[in-house]
Amino acid sequence: MASGLLRDLGLGVVALVVLLAIPGLVGSAGLIDFMIYVAAYGLLAMSLNLLTGYTGLVSFGHAAYFASGAYSFGLLMQSGTVSIPAAFAIAVGFSALTALVVGAICVRLKEIYFAFLTLAFQMMFHSIILTWVSLTGGDQGLMGGIPRPAFWGIDLSSPGAFYTFCMIVFVICILILRQIVQSPFGYTLRMIRDNPGRAEFLGVNIYRAKLVSFVLAGSIASVGGILLALFASGAYPEFAYWTMSGQAIFMIMLGGSRVFLGPLLGAVLLQGLNHYVTAVTEHHGLVLGIVIVVAVLGLRRGLADFALDWREARRERRLAADRDAGREPSGNPAASGGNA
Repeated sequence: MASGLLRDLGLGVVALVVLLAIPGLVGSAGLIDFMIYVAAYGLLAMSLNLLTGYTGLVSFGHAAYFASGAYSFGLLMQSGTVSIPAAFAIAVGFSALTALVVGAICVRLKEIYFAFLTLAFQMMFHSIILTWVSLTGGDQGLMGGIPRPAFWGIDLSSPGAFYTFCMIVFVICILILRQIVQSPFGYTLRMIRDNPGRAEFLGVNIYRAKLVSFVLAGSIASVGGILLALFASGAYPEFAYWTMSGQAIFMIMLGGSRVFLGPLLGAVLLQGLNHYVTAVTEHHGLVLGIVIVVAVLGLRRGLADFALDWREARRERRLAADRDAGREPSGNPAASGGNA
Protein backbone atom coordinates (compact mmCIF):
# COMPACT_ATOMS: atom_id res chain seq x y z
CA MET A 1 0.00 0.00 0.00
CA ALA A 2 2.79 2.44 0.96
CA SER A 3 4.80 1.61 -2.16
CA GLY A 4 1.72 2.13 -4.32
CA LEU A 5 1.09 5.52 -2.71
CA LEU A 6 4.69 6.60 -3.26
CA ARG A 7 4.54 5.44 -6.88
CA ASP A 8 1.31 7.37 -7.49
CA LEU A 9 2.74 10.48 -5.82
CA GLY A 10 5.82 10.21 -7.99
CA LEU A 11 3.74 9.87 -11.15
CA GLY A 12 1.60 12.79 -10.02
CA VAL A 13 4.67 14.98 -9.58
CA VAL A 14 5.95 14.00 -13.02
CA ALA A 15 2.56 14.70 -14.59
CA LEU A 16 2.39 18.08 -12.87
CA VAL A 17 5.86 19.03 -14.09
CA VAL A 18 4.88 18.11 -17.65
CA LEU A 19 1.63 20.07 -17.44
CA LEU A 20 3.37 23.13 -16.04
CA ALA A 21 6.02 22.95 -18.77
CA ILE A 22 3.44 23.07 -21.58
CA PRO A 23 2.98 26.88 -21.64
CA GLY A 24 6.73 27.43 -21.96
CA LEU A 25 7.14 24.77 -24.64
CA VAL A 26 4.08 25.59 -26.74
CA GLY A 27 3.19 29.19 -25.99
CA SER A 28 -0.27 28.84 -27.53
CA ALA A 29 -3.04 30.61 -25.61
CA GLY A 30 -5.61 28.39 -27.31
CA LEU A 31 -3.88 25.22 -26.11
CA ILE A 32 -3.63 26.58 -22.56
CA ASP A 33 -7.36 27.30 -22.55
CA PHE A 34 -7.96 23.81 -23.89
CA MET A 35 -5.93 22.29 -21.07
CA ILE A 36 -8.01 24.14 -18.48
CA TYR A 37 -11.21 22.92 -20.13
CA VAL A 38 -9.88 19.36 -20.07
CA ALA A 39 -8.99 19.70 -16.38
CA ALA A 40 -12.51 20.91 -15.48
CA TYR A 41 -14.42 18.43 -17.62
CA GLY A 42 -11.94 15.67 -16.87
CA LEU A 43 -12.76 15.93 -13.16
CA LEU A 44 -16.46 15.72 -14.03
CA ALA A 45 -15.90 12.53 -16.06
CA MET A 46 -13.45 10.94 -13.62
CA SER A 47 -15.76 11.57 -10.67
CA LEU A 48 -18.73 10.13 -12.55
CA ASN A 49 -16.69 7.02 -13.32
CA LEU A 50 -16.27 6.47 -9.58
CA LEU A 51 -20.01 5.85 -9.62
CA THR A 52 -20.37 4.24 -13.05
CA GLY A 53 -17.19 2.24 -13.53
CA TYR A 54 -16.40 1.28 -9.94
CA THR A 55 -19.72 1.28 -8.08
CA GLY A 56 -22.03 0.26 -10.91
CA LEU A 57 -24.33 3.28 -10.52
CA VAL A 58 -25.17 5.07 -13.78
CA SER A 59 -26.10 8.64 -12.90
CA PHE A 60 -27.83 10.90 -15.42
CA GLY A 61 -27.72 13.86 -13.03
CA HIS A 62 -24.08 14.11 -12.04
CA ALA A 63 -23.66 17.60 -13.49
CA ALA A 64 -25.82 18.99 -10.67
CA TYR A 65 -22.76 18.91 -8.40
CA PHE A 66 -20.57 20.40 -11.12
CA ALA A 67 -23.02 23.32 -11.25
CA SER A 68 -23.46 23.57 -7.47
CA GLY A 69 -19.72 23.99 -7.07
CA ALA A 70 -19.62 26.68 -9.79
CA TYR A 71 -22.60 28.67 -8.50
CA SER A 72 -21.84 28.46 -4.78
CA PHE A 73 -18.20 29.44 -5.37
CA GLY A 74 -19.18 32.29 -7.68
CA LEU A 75 -21.77 33.68 -5.25
CA LEU A 76 -19.32 33.51 -2.35
CA MET A 77 -16.64 35.35 -4.31
CA GLN A 78 -19.10 38.00 -5.48
CA SER A 79 -20.06 38.65 -1.88
CA GLY A 80 -16.52 39.88 -1.27
CA THR A 81 -16.45 38.52 2.27
CA VAL A 82 -14.37 35.34 1.82
CA SER A 83 -11.03 34.42 0.31
CA ILE A 84 -10.60 32.04 -2.59
CA PRO A 85 -9.46 29.09 -0.38
CA ALA A 86 -12.40 29.61 2.01
CA ALA A 87 -14.90 29.93 -0.85
CA PHE A 88 -13.37 26.84 -2.47
CA ALA A 89 -13.77 24.77 0.71
CA ILE A 90 -17.31 26.02 1.41
CA ALA A 91 -18.42 25.34 -2.18
CA VAL A 92 -17.08 21.79 -2.09
CA GLY A 93 -18.70 21.28 1.32
CA PHE A 94 -22.03 22.58 0.05
CA SER A 95 -21.87 20.25 -2.95
CA ALA A 96 -20.97 17.31 -0.70
CA LEU A 97 -23.95 18.10 1.54
CA THR A 98 -26.22 18.34 -1.50
CA ALA A 99 -24.91 15.01 -2.77
CA LEU A 100 -25.49 13.50 0.67
CA VAL A 101 -29.14 14.55 0.71
CA VAL A 102 -29.82 13.49 -2.88
CA GLY A 103 -27.76 10.30 -2.59
CA ALA A 104 -29.55 9.23 0.60
CA ILE A 105 -32.71 9.03 -1.51
CA CYS A 106 -31.31 7.80 -4.82
CA VAL A 107 -28.93 5.01 -3.81
CA ARG A 108 -31.82 3.01 -2.38
CA LEU A 109 -32.94 2.41 -5.95
CA LYS A 110 -31.36 0.25 -8.63
CA GLU A 111 -30.41 0.58 -12.28
CA ILE A 112 -32.76 2.66 -14.42
CA TYR A 113 -34.75 3.93 -11.44
CA PHE A 114 -31.58 5.29 -9.85
CA ALA A 115 -30.48 6.85 -13.15
CA PHE A 116 -33.73 8.69 -13.79
CA LEU A 117 -34.16 9.84 -10.20
CA THR A 118 -30.73 11.47 -10.32
CA LEU A 119 -31.80 13.14 -13.57
CA ALA A 120 -34.98 14.38 -11.88
CA PHE A 121 -32.98 16.01 -9.09
CA GLN A 122 -30.63 17.61 -11.61
CA MET A 123 -33.51 19.09 -13.59
CA MET A 124 -34.99 20.36 -10.33
CA PHE A 125 -31.69 22.09 -9.58
CA HIS A 126 -31.61 23.49 -13.13
CA SER A 127 -35.14 24.83 -12.67
CA ILE A 128 -34.14 26.57 -9.42
CA ILE A 129 -31.26 28.25 -11.23
CA LEU A 130 -33.58 29.52 -13.96
CA THR A 131 -36.33 30.77 -11.64
CA TRP A 132 -34.30 32.28 -8.78
CA VAL A 133 -33.22 35.20 -10.96
CA SER A 134 -32.32 37.55 -8.09
CA LEU A 135 -29.67 35.12 -6.87
CA THR A 136 -28.49 33.18 -9.91
CA GLY A 137 -29.18 35.56 -12.78
CA GLY A 138 -31.64 33.12 -14.35
CA ASP A 139 -30.98 32.09 -17.93
CA GLN A 140 -28.31 34.81 -18.25
CA GLY A 141 -26.12 33.06 -15.71
CA LEU A 142 -24.18 34.50 -12.81
CA MET A 143 -23.40 37.97 -14.11
CA GLY A 144 -20.83 40.49 -12.94
CA GLY A 145 -17.81 38.23 -13.15
CA ILE A 146 -16.02 36.29 -10.43
CA PRO A 147 -13.20 38.25 -8.75
CA ARG A 148 -9.78 36.67 -8.30
CA PRO A 149 -8.26 38.37 -5.27
CA ALA A 150 -4.71 37.41 -4.39
CA PHE A 151 -4.21 34.85 -1.62
CA TRP A 152 -1.07 33.43 -0.02
CA GLY A 153 0.93 35.61 -2.39
CA ILE A 154 -0.74 34.03 -5.44
CA ASP A 155 -2.38 36.36 -7.98
CA LEU A 156 -4.85 34.37 -10.08
CA SER A 157 -5.44 37.39 -12.32
CA SER A 158 -2.13 36.41 -13.94
CA PRO A 159 -2.75 33.83 -16.71
CA GLY A 160 0.36 31.87 -15.76
CA ALA A 161 -0.54 31.73 -12.07
CA PHE A 162 -4.11 30.75 -12.89
CA TYR A 163 -3.01 27.92 -15.18
CA THR A 164 -0.60 26.67 -12.49
CA PHE A 165 -3.36 26.79 -9.88
CA CYS A 166 -5.75 24.81 -12.10
CA MET A 167 -3.17 22.14 -12.89
CA ILE A 168 -2.17 21.72 -9.23
CA VAL A 169 -5.81 21.35 -8.14
CA PHE A 170 -6.45 18.95 -11.03
CA VAL A 171 -3.51 16.68 -10.20
CA ILE A 172 -4.38 16.66 -6.49
CA CYS A 173 -7.96 15.59 -7.27
CA ILE A 174 -6.76 12.85 -9.63
CA LEU A 175 -4.42 11.55 -6.91
CA ILE A 176 -7.29 11.57 -4.40
CA LEU A 177 -9.48 9.59 -6.80
CA ARG A 178 -6.60 7.17 -7.42
CA GLN A 179 -6.16 6.51 -3.72
CA ILE A 180 -9.91 5.99 -3.32
CA VAL A 181 -10.15 3.36 -6.06
CA GLN A 182 -6.96 1.59 -4.92
CA SER A 183 -8.02 1.50 -1.26
CA PRO A 184 -9.94 -1.35 0.41
CA PHE A 185 -13.02 0.86 0.05
CA GLY A 186 -12.42 1.01 -3.71
CA TYR A 187 -12.26 -2.79 -3.93
CA THR A 188 -15.42 -2.98 -1.84
CA LEU A 189 -17.12 -0.80 -4.46
CA ARG A 190 -15.97 -3.21 -7.18
CA MET A 191 -17.42 -6.13 -5.24
CA ILE A 192 -20.73 -4.30 -4.85
CA ARG A 193 -20.72 -3.63 -8.59
CA ASP A 194 -19.92 -7.22 -9.57
CA ASN A 195 -21.75 -9.22 -6.91
CA PRO A 196 -23.87 -7.24 -4.45
CA GLY A 197 -25.29 -10.43 -2.96
CA ARG A 198 -21.83 -11.65 -2.02
CA ALA A 199 -20.92 -8.25 -0.61
CA GLU A 200 -24.00 -8.25 1.59
CA PHE A 201 -23.28 -11.82 2.71
CA LEU A 202 -19.78 -10.72 3.77
CA GLY A 203 -21.27 -8.00 5.95
CA VAL A 204 -20.77 -4.97 3.71
CA ASN A 205 -23.24 -2.17 4.30
CA ILE A 206 -24.08 -1.67 0.63
CA TYR A 207 -26.26 1.38 1.16
CA ARG A 208 -23.57 3.20 3.15
CA ALA A 209 -20.80 2.33 0.70
CA LYS A 210 -22.86 3.56 -2.26
CA LEU A 211 -23.75 6.74 -0.42
CA VAL A 212 -20.11 7.47 0.42
CA SER A 213 -19.18 6.89 -3.22
CA PHE A 214 -21.98 9.22 -4.31
CA VAL A 215 -20.81 12.00 -1.98
CA LEU A 216 -17.15 11.62 -2.97
CA ALA A 217 -18.05 11.72 -6.66
CA GLY A 218 -20.21 14.82 -6.18
CA SER A 219 -17.43 16.58 -4.25
CA ILE A 220 -14.82 15.97 -6.96
CA ALA A 221 -17.28 17.05 -9.67
CA SER A 222 -17.82 20.33 -7.81
CA VAL A 223 -14.10 21.07 -8.03
CA GLY A 224 -14.35 20.82 -11.81
CA GLY A 225 -17.26 23.27 -11.73
CA ILE A 226 -15.23 25.70 -9.61
CA LEU A 227 -12.32 25.62 -12.06
CA LEU A 228 -14.63 26.25 -15.01
CA ALA A 229 -16.43 29.07 -13.17
CA LEU A 230 -13.11 30.74 -12.39
CA PHE A 231 -11.97 30.34 -15.99
CA ALA A 232 -15.23 31.63 -17.50
CA SER A 233 -15.64 34.23 -14.73
CA GLY A 234 -19.24 33.13 -14.30
CA ALA A 235 -21.62 30.22 -13.90
CA TYR A 236 -24.39 29.37 -16.33
CA PRO A 237 -27.55 27.22 -16.34
CA GLU A 238 -25.96 24.96 -18.97
CA PHE A 239 -23.68 23.66 -16.23
CA ALA A 240 -26.72 21.99 -14.63
CA TYR A 241 -28.54 20.93 -17.79
CA TRP A 242 -28.96 17.25 -18.62
CA THR A 243 -26.67 17.56 -21.65
CA MET A 244 -23.73 18.26 -19.32
CA SER A 245 -24.26 14.91 -17.62
CA GLY A 246 -24.60 13.42 -21.10
CA GLN A 247 -21.20 14.81 -22.03
CA ALA A 248 -19.67 13.17 -18.96
CA ILE A 249 -21.18 9.84 -20.00
CA PHE A 250 -19.86 10.34 -23.55
CA MET A 251 -16.37 10.95 -22.14
CA ILE A 252 -16.50 7.65 -20.27
CA MET A 253 -17.80 5.86 -23.37
CA LEU A 254 -15.03 7.29 -25.55
CA GLY A 255 -12.18 6.79 -23.11
CA GLY A 256 -13.32 3.71 -21.21
CA SER A 257 -14.42 2.93 -17.68
CA ARG A 258 -12.12 0.04 -16.72
CA VAL A 259 -8.84 1.94 -17.02
CA PHE A 260 -8.43 4.59 -14.33
CA LEU A 261 -7.48 7.43 -16.71
CA GLY A 262 -9.89 6.28 -19.42
CA PRO A 263 -12.49 9.00 -18.72
CA LEU A 264 -9.74 11.63 -18.84
CA LEU A 265 -8.76 10.37 -22.29
CA GLY A 266 -12.43 10.66 -23.23
CA ALA A 267 -12.45 14.25 -21.96
CA VAL A 268 -9.47 15.07 -24.18
CA LEU A 269 -11.21 13.51 -27.19
CA LEU A 270 -14.60 15.13 -26.59
CA GLN A 271 -13.18 18.57 -25.83
CA GLY A 272 -10.91 18.22 -28.85
CA LEU A 273 -13.97 17.59 -31.00
CA ASN A 274 -15.87 20.47 -29.41
CA HIS A 275 -12.98 22.91 -29.76
CA TYR A 276 -11.39 22.01 -33.07
CA VAL A 277 -14.10 20.36 -35.17
CA THR A 278 -16.30 23.43 -34.72
CA ALA A 279 -13.53 25.45 -36.34
CA VAL A 280 -13.92 23.60 -39.66
CA THR A 281 -17.61 22.66 -39.72
CA GLU A 282 -20.86 23.73 -38.13
CA HIS A 283 -22.01 20.10 -38.06
CA HIS A 284 -19.85 19.15 -35.08
CA GLY A 285 -22.79 17.29 -33.57
CA LEU A 286 -22.86 14.99 -36.59
CA VAL A 287 -19.12 14.37 -36.30
CA LEU A 288 -19.47 13.65 -32.59
CA GLY A 289 -22.33 11.23 -33.27
CA ILE A 290 -20.28 9.35 -35.86
CA VAL A 291 -17.33 9.07 -33.46
CA ILE A 292 -19.56 7.68 -30.70
CA VAL A 293 -21.22 5.20 -33.10
CA VAL A 294 -17.81 3.98 -34.24
CA ALA A 295 -16.63 3.63 -30.63
CA VAL A 296 -19.76 1.78 -29.51
CA LEU A 297 -20.33 -0.46 -32.53
CA GLY A 298 -16.74 -0.85 -33.69
CA LEU A 299 -14.67 -1.06 -30.53
CA ARG A 300 -17.64 -1.87 -28.23
CA ARG A 301 -15.69 -0.20 -25.44
CA GLY A 302 -13.67 2.94 -24.79
CA LEU A 303 -10.26 3.41 -26.37
CA ALA A 304 -8.36 2.77 -23.15
CA ASP A 305 -10.43 -0.36 -22.45
CA PHE A 306 -9.77 -1.56 -26.00
CA ALA A 307 -6.02 -1.05 -25.55
CA LEU A 308 -6.11 -2.89 -22.22
CA ASP A 309 -7.99 -5.87 -23.68
CA TRP A 310 -5.63 -5.98 -26.68
CA ARG A 311 -2.61 -6.03 -24.36
CA GLU A 312 -4.07 -8.77 -22.18
CA ALA A 313 -5.04 -10.86 -25.22
CA ARG A 314 -1.52 -10.51 -26.61
CA ARG A 315 0.00 -11.55 -23.27
CA GLU A 316 -2.25 -14.59 -23.07
CA ARG A 317 -1.28 -15.66 -26.59
CA ARG A 318 2.39 -15.32 -25.70
CA LEU A 319 1.94 -17.41 -22.53
CA ALA A 320 0.01 -20.03 -24.47
CA ALA A 321 2.82 -20.19 -27.03
CA ASP A 322 5.36 -20.60 -24.20
CA ARG A 323 3.36 -23.47 -22.73
CA ASP A 324 3.03 -25.19 -26.11
CA ALA A 325 6.79 -24.90 -26.60
CA GLY A 326 7.43 -26.38 -23.16
CA ARG A 327 8.94 -23.20 -21.77
CA GLU A 328 8.21 -21.65 -18.39
CA PRO A 329 5.81 -18.69 -18.68
CA SER A 330 7.62 -15.38 -18.42
CA GLY A 331 4.93 -13.85 -16.20
CA ASN A 332 1.40 -14.17 -14.98
CA PRO A 333 -1.28 -12.42 -17.00
CA ALA A 334 -3.00 -9.69 -15.08
CA ALA A 335 -6.65 -10.25 -14.35
CA SER A 336 -8.78 -8.82 -17.14
CA GLY A 337 -11.69 -8.04 -14.88
CA GLY A 338 -12.14 -4.98 -12.70
CA ASN A 339 -10.64 -1.55 -13.24
CA ALA A 340 -6.97 -0.84 -13.84
